Amino acid sequence: MARVWECAGLRWSADGPVLAWRGGRASALARGRSIAFRVAADGARTCVGARGHACPVHAVVPGRSTGARCEECARLDRAHSVAADTLADDPRPYRVYLAWFGPGLTKVGITAVARGPARLLEQGAVCFTWLGTGPLMAARRTEELLRAALGVPDRVPYAVKRAVRSALPATEAGRAAELADLHGRAAVLDAWPESLAREPFRPVDHGETFGLAGLPDAAGEVRELIAGGEVRGELVAAAGPDLHLATGAGVIVLDTRLLPGWRLGPGGGGGVTVPVRAFERPPGVQDGLF
Repeated sequence: MARVWECAGLRWSADGPVLAWRGGRASALARGRSIAFRVAADGARTCVGARGHACPVHAVVPGRSTGARCEECARLDRAHSVAADTLADDPRPYRVYLAWFGPGLTKVGITAVARGPARLLEQGAVCFTWLGTGPLMAARRTEELLRAALGVPDRVPYAVKRAVRSALPATEAGRAAELADLHGRAAVLDAWPESLAREPFRPVDHGETFGLAGLPDAAGEVRELIAGGEVRGELVAAAGPDLHLATGAGVIVLDTRLLPGWRLGPGGGGGVTVPVRAFERPPGVQDGLF
């Protein structure tokens, strides 16, 4: 392959989703755009390293891994993350949020104020609202309060998010209804940290940003990339790390977290030649949501 690039993952900007490439190059992902690439046939998927440093052993990582890091680099990367509770002295202000992904699928989380709504876009939150703003540990205690008192989880699996994405309420009000109820219930709880400034219910909807109106049901999802494999399709929606691509075999979902670690080049005319599994709803997710 004459030209190859290494993908650094999908990033969300004010203008929409962008595929970032090692070296600073970026590709805007406008809906309707043709997405076509081929994986280099003469190599394996290698660890992307951690915290800006290359993997010292250039370890080979599994094609199905969404982390693209070997065990040691994954440990190093997580050791310096807010999610690992290792940054208790972080002086930056944080926000607590409630995010909605579909009927019955709501989570609580925190994000740095400086990041704005980027974390919610990265997670594929269809609708969200802020709960409060304050120091990191106050935000963390509030997150734990909601988990314990209201049973709100801090994680929703991506497989479950994908399963309901094409069958959501059509209106923004319908998508915000569960958040409104949960925000109200959270507001009357005791034991909120005094240093956390509460915020009113102001739902932000990403339905139009993601392109969810009229989104067709997915027929399959890319299981992994393989050396020499190709992906080709027209972008019909993008939510979180997922690209929904219209192909000759129907809409397939490509989790862009599968791309880093591979060398990629321009696609030919071979369609989709990587492993694709039939799209199935996880246990507990209904076919009819209403």
